[in-house]
This record gives sequence, C-alpha cells and structure tokens, in this order.
Amino acid sequence: MKKFDFEELKHTPATETISILNGAGEVVNQDLLPDLSDDELTELFKQMVWSRVLNERSTKLNRQGRLGFFAPTSGEEASQIGSNFAMTKDDFVLPAYRDVPQLVQHGLPLYQAFLWSRGHVDGNKFPTDLQGLPPQIIIGAQYVQTAGVALGIKKNNKKTVAYTYTGDGGTSQGDFYEGVNFAGAFKAPAIFFVQNNGYAISVPREKQTAAPTLSQKAVAAGIPGIQVDGMDALAVYAASKAARDWAVAGNGPVLIETLTYRYGPHTLSGDDPKRYRTSAEEGEWEEKDPLIRMRKYLTDKGIWSTDQEKEWEDEVNKQIDEAIKKAESIAPQKVSDFLKNTFIDTPAVIQAEIDSYTAKESE
Repeated sequence: MKKFDFEELKHTPATETISILNGAGEVVNQDLLPDLSDDELTELFKQMVWSRVLNERSTKLNRQGRLGFFAPTSGEEASQIGSNFAMTKDDFVLPAYRDVPQLVQHGLPLYQAFLWSRGHVDGNKFPTDLQGLPPQIIIGAQYVQTAGVALGIKKNNKKTVAYTYTGDGGTSQGDFYEGVNFAGAFKAPAIFFVQNNGYAISVPREKQTAAPTLSQKAVAAGIPGIQVDGMDALAVYAASKAARDWAVAGNGPVLIETLTYRYGPHTLSGDDPKRYRTSAEEGEWEEKDPLIRMRKYLTDKGIWSTDQEKEWEDEVNKQIDEAIKKAESIAPQKVSDFLKNTFIDTPAVIQAEIDSYTAKESE
C-alpha cells in the first residue's frame, strides 16, 4: 500500500496488513514512513519503554497488594503508544481497561491511575484540561460513548477527534456495531481501534467470528477499515495520523485493527494463559517484540543507545515510586463516602444510612 485510500476502503475491505518496519527494524515501506524528527522518534520510543516498565512495576505492585485491578499491556506498546502519539491533547480519548498507558500519556497524573486501580473515587477526578473518560470496564461500551462524543465534536465545529480502543473480543459485542454504525451515519470524527491480541480472555479470535479480518467489519457501517501490524509503532502511528486527518477533514470515522499480542494474562485476577496458549505461539510473538524492533531502528539511526535506555528506565522507576507513594498517602474511602458519591439528590433513606455510618466512623 503506497497511501491510505480511505474512500476506496469504505466500500472494499483492506487486503493487506500495513507494515513499515520488519522484525529486524528495517524499513520495508518507504512510501508510508512517517515524517517524524529524530527527537519525535526518540520520544515515541521513550513512551514505549515507559509503558513496558510501568507494566512490570504494576504487576509487582498488584502482587504486593498495593494495586487492585490491572490488565497487562506488555507486547501492545506499539499499538497503544503509537496510536496515541498521533493524537493531540485536544482530542478526546475513551480508553478500555487495558488502555491506562494512553490515558496517562494524554494527561492523567500517574498517581490517579493508581488510585483508579485501587478503586478510589479520586482516580476519576480528572484535571480540567484532560479530554477523556475513565477506563471502561464494560466490554465495547466505549464505542457507543465515542460515537456520542464525536457527534458532539462535530456539532461544535471542533477540529478534533474522539478515539477509543477495544480488543478483538469487543467486536463481538452489540455496542461495537452500534457505535461504528452511528458514527458512520452521522460522519462523526471518531477513530475506532481494535487491538487484536488473539484472544478474548481465553477464546481465540477464530472462534469469535468467521470474518477473515476484524477491520472488514467497518464496510458494513460504510466506513473505512484498515489492518495494521500492531507490533510496528511506525505503521500504527502512520495509520492513526492519516485516519485522524481524514476524520478532522469531515469525512467521518475510521476503524483500525492492530495485530498485536499481550505477553501476560488477560488480567492478574485469575487468568492463566498457559491453559490456552502454547509455548511455541508465545515464543513466535516474543520474536516480534515491538520494543526490539523500534530499538533496532533507532540504534541503527544513531539516536538511541543502551546507556540512554538504562538511564530512562531508572527515571521511570523513580516516577512510579513517587506516584505510588502519593496514591498511598490519599485517605482511604469510608462507607459513608460511597453512599454520598452515589446520588446527586440523596434520598432520605440513604441519608439516614449516611448519618448512621458517619456516627460510627467518628467513634
């Protein structure tokens, strides 16, 4: 593919997976190579390394009982960070529960992301300049929300987009179809990402749908759909940037399927991937590690080194230490707080419970 022909893709499913870097970090599609400066390329990779370190530390913090819910992201850095890197701070992000890295890079303080994991209400009190919603737990629901936000953007004549993520399993939900169909009908500026990591928890993608690709589901909604190598950060960035330009120009939404792989379990709360994935399969995908590919590309360009990466990893670990310390310093919630946060206009019967718990909590 020499260019992104979104008009053609509205009617015909994409027939190839877009790649720019091969597994050795070599450029194999010069025509689509994005025009990023050395500083921008370095920043993109630093964010990918940040995400990998955050995944490793979050796993340890969860096992120490210092974090609650956590969905591993290792292996999906090119898909998550590469796509988010193509957006602007004025764009509106609607993440799924595995997409905390994008939300933090978009402007959510890390300590609040940790509070969200711990189930603390303060994790949802976003900075006023952050365009986004808390991570969605309900599978696919963010697609419907994104269609609504995108329509609002259109009605307010803003040159921005709403963008969201789901996994391959999310495309089996009714909300997926409703979201892309609504956005397509109203030409709302939405970018829908499907991060196809092969499994909806333990169900393989081929058992979810007979469709050869997930990107081709876009055709039914009359919107373009493309499939991208989700382990190639440059390909994901290029496709995301082109899709954003298309949507901002008033042409409507785009669906982007990224072929990727989660190296860890679905979540750390009971899933064991060894029960449904083979060692051979995992080894094959580990050879496609997005960090290895991008690192090789930058090293060959002479703009990255092992020393730089070690120094950056140390800095990221310090950031995480400070963030978890701040999150743990926030006063824990009380039962009365949960009740107060449930209603805008508190019913008398609930107010009586609040008064009762408040009295007990003050003893």
